[in-house]
Amino acid sequence: MALSVEVAEIVEHFQWLTEEQSQNLPSERLAEVREEIGDVMIYLTELAEKLGIDPVQAAREKLEINGQKYPAELVKGKAFKYTEYR
Repeated sequence: MALSVEVAEIVEHFQWLTEEQSQNLPSERLAEVREEIGDVMIYLTELAEKLGIDPVQAAREKLEINGQKYPAELVKGKAFKYTEYR
């Protein structure tokens, strides 16, 4: 539960910004986002450790799965669910 709260605190910093504003945060806001990302990483690392999951390996495996579900030649520039590409 704490992990989802920390993620929400990151989202708060971007909620009402345009894409351009999100990519050009003032240094003070960027520092705040950095702290929240640190919190997320702490909780995520603790969860992974308790469950015996290597988070880097899990991310690699998920990228492989996503690559199969969403082949770049089919999905680039589109935002459909993977079931809509077949």
